[in-house]
Amino acid sequence: MLREDLDAPRKQKHTIGRIVERLAAEHDSELAAYSTVRDYVARRRPQLVVEAKEGRRHLEGMVPQAKQPGEEAGVDFADVWLDLAWQRRKCVLFTLRMSYSGKAVHRVYATASQEAFLEGHVEAFEVLGGVPAVHIRYDCEDDRVPLRAVA
Repeated sequence: MLREDLDAPRKQKHTIGRIVERLAAEHDSELAAYSTVRDYVARRRPQLVVEAKEGRRHLEGMVPQAKQPGEEAGVDFADVWLDLAWQRRKCVLFTLRMSYSGKAVHRVYATASQEAFLEGHVEAFEVLGGVPAVHIRYDCEDDRVPLRAVA
């Protein structure tokens, strides 16, 4: 019963009284006193919670990110809306962000073209004073940036 309660909503967990009733009905155990069951449940429930967490500990973990200065950066395009000449226009924001420091360079372009992609890199490298030593991660999930520009 206590193991069933591990996944049950709080309001549907067995009370001590209900456990005593089920023991009597299902196991012909009329001898279990309320106080005995209460003391057992108070001791056993926390143990079962720990045991259940042991089995899925990997789901609660995390992978530490060990970044070194100047080694890695990420690049992404995002949509932005600008008011130009009294008209609202959809543009794209190029962002190159250093992973260790979080320092970022942003540039706005009319489109997410290959030219904007490459020019954004050149300007970011000039502002940062160099290129990342190990690699640059690219977010190309919406495929606006041609893959040949990434390669």
